[in-house]
Amino acid sequence: MPPRGAKTDDLLDALAALVVAEQIAAGRGKPYPNPPEFDEFGLPAAIWSFEVDRISSSQPSKPGLPKTLTNAAITRAHIEAAHARIAPHVRRTPSWTLPGAFGHDGPVSLKLEFLQHAGSFKTRGAFNTLLSKPVPAAGVAAASGGNHGAAVAYAAKQLGLKARIFVPEISSPAKIAVIRSHGADVVIGGARYADAQAACDRYVAESGALRIHPFDADATIAGQGTVALEWEADAAPLDTVLIAVGGGGLISGVASWWAGRVKVVGVEPEGSRALHAALEAGKPVDVDVDSIAADSLGARNTGDLVYSICGNSVDHVALVTDEAIRQAQAQLWRDWRIATEPGGATALAALTSGAYKPKPGERVGVLLCGANVELAKLDSVVQSLA
Repeated sequence: MPPRGAKTDDLLDALAALVVAEQIAAGRGKPYPNPPEFDEFGLPAAIWSFEVDRISSSQPSKPGLPKTLTNAAITRAHIEAAHARIAPHVRRTPSWTLPGAFGHDGPVSLKLEFLQHAGSFKTRGAFNTLLSKPVPAAGVAAASGGNHGAAVAYAAKQLGLKARIFVPEISSPAKIAVIRSHGADVVIGGARYADAQAACDRYVAESGALRIHPFDADATIAGQGTVALEWEADAAPLDTVLIAVGGGGLISGVASWWAGRVKVVGVEPEGSRALHAALEAGKPVDVDVDSIAADSLGARNTGDLVYSICGNSVDHVALVTDEAIRQAQAQLWRDWRIATEPGGATALAALTSGAYKPKPGERVGVLLCGANVELAKLDSVVQSLA
């Protein structure tokens, strides 16, 4: 009970202040703005919050818990701060609303994120990480199927930092060429992404370089969430957004921004379904990867942070075939002259194949997330489906 003379809300204010003070003492406090501004008396003034600890994968969301009530570690405030941080360094990619397209009678909003620097949304997370964390003299390191590496290489170059990128043998020559064009050292080895990640981890342990995780890290997720912040500001209101999923950093950021306000649906290839498997199992699990989109959507495991966010904030995951992805790639090129890699067309494939069936008039958003495609391969896809 509140002390005499105090009201219930006074007690709640005091308890909230106590919790935040404890987090500040533990080094997890975060002021907004950061650094704090000063009032007319010269005293620092800010709203304080704190970084929520990661939720263990052994604690899935409780059955029946509304998805608007989430313990996700990434808040809208984190995403707004990330956007202010990276805005001078990234493109504000356009959104394009089509009044009935791709077999749907309602409006379809395309977020053209494939126009981002280095060819994908991942540039957002890379800049947010490099601008919010101390970078050692050894520079930065990342493991990547291609797009994350290109983004880290681009961001490091723009900020005058050294970068070493580890890629698996399945990475496309086009993506490796993009990474090298930005001045990064490229190490090719191992059949799959997990092999490249292991090599990257060994290098980080030996050199002290800053590892930039492609998806399961708070700075990465907050950076990727800025795409939703822009989309909401620039486009008409949406009911549902379709987001391609590899490791889950992008959909975690988007879901953190729109949780409880817009339905967020993940889209994965049938042969690369890390998030779908995690939501089924109630925890992150390893999956086999075999898809034409594996070089960008080929993570074997989502990780704990991605799972904790998506388990509460993502409506469901739709699975699409490789053939549906090829069809979406071909349609984007044939009808709109948009060249995307398989991963970049995967979200659209859910709409064009019927893996996601919107209601009549439903306002659907589709994120086109990656453009690093070998044009000869795209041509062969188009020709084979002609």
